[in-house]
Amino acid sequence: MTVLDRRSATAIAAAINGGQTSAVAVAEETLARVSAYDAIQPQIWISRATRDDLLAAARAIDARVAAGEVLPLAGVPFAVKDNIDVAGFETTAACPAFAYRPETSATVVERLLAAGALCVGKTNLDQFATGLNGTRGPYGAPRNAYNLAYVSGGSSSGSSVAVAAGLVSFALGTDTAGSGRVPAAFQHLIGFKPSKGRWSTSGLVPACRSLDCITVFTDDTADARLVDQVVAAFDPADPWSKALADRPVARKTIGVPRRDQRVWFGDAESEYLYDRALEKLAGLADIVEIDLAPLLEAAQLLYGGPWVAERTAAMAGILADNPDAIDKTVREVVEPGLTMSAVELFNGVYRLAELKRHADTLWTSIDMLAFPTTGTTYRVAELLAAPVALNSAFGLYTNFVNLLDMAAVAIPAGIRANATGFGITLIGPADTDRALLDTADAYISAADLPPPPPLDLEGKMQTVKLAVVGAHLKDMPLHWQLTSREAKFVGAFETAPTYRLYAMADSVPPKPALVHSEDGGPIAVEVYELGVAEFGSFVVEVPAPLAIGTVTLADGSSVKGFVAEPRALTNAEDITSLGGWRAYIAR
Repeated sequence: MTVLDRRSATAIAAAINGGQTSAVAVAEETLARVSAYDAIQPQIWISRATRDDLLAAARAIDARVAAGEVLPLAGVPFAVKDNIDVAGFETTAACPAFAYRPETSATVVERLLAAGALCVGKTNLDQFATGLNGTRGPYGAPRNAYNLAYVSGGSSSGSSVAVAAGLVSFALGTDTAGSGRVPAAFQHLIGFKPSKGRWSTSGLVPACRSLDCITVFTDDTADARLVDQVVAAFDPADPWSKALADRPVARKTIGVPRRDQRVWFGDAESEYLYDRALEKLAGLADIVEIDLAPLLEAAQLLYGGPWVAERTAAMAGILADNPDAIDKTVREVVEPGLTMSAVELFNGVYRLAELKRHADTLWTSIDMLAFPTTGTTYRVAELLAAPVALNSAFGLYTNFVNLLDMAAVAIPAGIRANATGFGITLIGPADTDRALLDTADAYISAADLPPPPPLDLEGKMQTVKLAVVGAHLKDMPLHWQLTSREAKFVGAFETAPTYRLYAMADSVPPKPALVHSEDGGPIAVEVYELGVAEFGSFVVEVPAPLAIGTVTLADGSSVKGFVAEPRALTNAEDITSLGGWRAYIAR
């Protein structure tokens, strides 16, 4: 059984306004989806609307539509990260000892409800929005909807999973260091982080009050635009709010990190997918490498400088009165702020002003940045074993954005072999929000990305796709090793043009060696799908110097496949020019 496809907010609202369906019908379907997914990840929620309350809210929306109102978000189900107030729900910030019941909703939530949206509930998060992975808190760790072994990303963990799993059409998150972007990348979503002050933060439990942004996760840019149209406005009750402005972007020059400054944490898949994304962007604009060092220095101020004290200030009460109620890792992050001096703070402010001046000069020569959203991803078990170091890796390309007053939109840019997502983030100066979404549309159209893989309700990989290149091809001597495991033929493909093929010497039966090489070419392969257990038994039988690694196909997707150790090339014949093993056998 699979979770139903993600649902477009734009399409739902149009159907309800047009009389093709009703808010009650959508609410009923939402309740069924949520109930089904509870068997897999109930921990994505902290609280939910009761069935009676949700249906009552839906009936009220239908009554408004029947009375002639056209509601931009009529009957659209959405979720709210539980550090944002919603009247009728507790706000916990993932800390039960901190919980309170607000009398009114956050301004952005009020605007969504007024537009006809249907609030399903409050979602889990890294406690007090301190983390980028989703494992820090007492309510459990929401996991990647496409592979439960991996993190969802945080701190907006539950919100991202609720959209990725098709439970709601959009969900509010927050972003101080990347919390509205990292989870989007890992789960094939759009993560729209507006300019500071574009969306009101009234009713938000602060992490760093001067940097916080409320964000949205959606399945596409049309829904991100729709939510922005509803909630973006000046809020006199929010001291950080500002008048709306939309700054155009020429989209002629895009800055990217210098190749020697790109950090992948050993993740070759991410490096490959980023290079492919840049190839597509190069068809839209000039690509210019920039020095990343000043941006990274600004990023260090967030957790390695005095802005830690701003997080400490937001949590001062509970730190003083009930420190044991705080997640151990979160407490380790924020406690150093208690001893930071005003001198350290002002020196940090001065240095940030210098770095911001440098960043502002970037916009005289480039129109936007296109960075990896993250350099890699990790399993939940890995994060729990090294909670600070691995979390820091997620923030390398995100931490500087709010400090330097930039807008950003995270967009999908490929699928890893483990079914999790890789993404890039388009970043521009403040008020370029709409222009970034326009560029995102152009990139997504040009990239022609494969759709996210089917989402198994079990949330884990039930099968593995394997590319074979030689003796395991159909009608070849070792093909029986696949058929005996009931492997399903997926199709004939070519690899990316970054491989060389060799005929190994003295191999019985004859076998090729596939080797990654930047000066290679496309090689013909066949892809088969095996059960996880069958794949494991197959791998055990692969003899050295061959091995099973990750092979990138011409469309940018990755599958498991045969690769070779260097010793496989001893006295081997280079047959790359033939384009595949069948051509070699037939010659």
